[in-house]
Amino acid sequence: MKKPIVEVKDLVAKYGEDTILEDISIDIYPEQVTVIVGGSGCGKTTLIKNIFKLYQPYSGSVRIFGEEITDMDEVEYEQVLKRIGMLFQNGALINSMNLFDNISIPLEQHTNLPLSIIDKIIKVKLNLVNLGDALELNPSELSGGMKKRAALARAIVLDPEILVCDEPSAGLDPLTSASLDELILKLKSLFKMTIIIVSHELASIHRIADRLIFMDNGRVLFTGSLEEAKRSKIPEVETFFRVGKFD
Repeated sequence: MKKPIVEVKDLVAKYGEDTILEDISIDIYPEQVTVIVGGSGCGKTTLIKNIFKLYQPYSGSVRIFGEEITDMDEVEYEQVLKRIGMLFQNGALINSMNLFDNISIPLEQHTNLPLSIIDKIIKVKLNLVNLGDALELNPSELSGGMKKRAALARAIVLDPEILVCDEPSAGLDPLTSASLDELILKLKSLFKMTIIIVSHELASIHRIADRLIFMDNGRVLFTGSLEEAKRSKIPEVETFFRVGKFD
C-alpha cells in the first residue's frame, strides 16, 4: 500500500472547555475514496475541519503531503490549500454571481493566469460536470443536483490532489445522488484524486467507498474496507449496516 497522503496522530479538538474529538489517529491513502461515517454530533465534520485547519486542533499531529500543517503560518498553509478542493454541504455558491464567475474565484485568487486561459479552464470543468450550457445561470436558477455539480466544478478547478466533500448527497433524491456518486468516481479516475467524503447514506457508501472511518462520540471505532466493516462485530457498525443510517 502507498504511503498515506494524510496522517493524523493523537488529534484532540475542543470547543472551549468541551472536548469534541479525542485521540484521533487515522491514515488516508492516495487515489482512494475514504468515507467518514457516524451519527449526528459524533464529530465527522469537526474532524474534517481540524484536519484541514479550518479549525486549529487543540493538540496532536496532522501531516498532509508529508508536511506537518498544525504549526504552519497562513502563507505556508495557503500553498498546501491550493492542492486541496472542498465541496461544502450547502455548496457555498454566491447567489449574486453566475456559475462562470463563481467558479473563477479560486483561479483569480490563487493564479496569475490570463483571462483567456481562465475562460477555457472554467468551460472544461463545467463540461466535466455536465453543466456546459449553464455557465451564465445564477445558483437560484439551478436544481439541487445542479448546484452540487456546480460546487464540485469549483472544488476541482485548480486540479486538486485531494477532494473533500461534506455530505455531498444531502437533500438529493436517490437518482440524483447516484448520478453525483458516478460523477465523483469519474473525477477520481480521470485525475487520480484522493477523495474524502463525510456521509451517512448507505447506498452511496456502497457505490463509492474504498475505505471507511467509523466515528462515535468523538472517537474512531473502526477503519478499514467496506467488507471488513461488515465483519467487524462492532455493535455500532453492525447497527449502521442493519438499519441504513445512524441519524
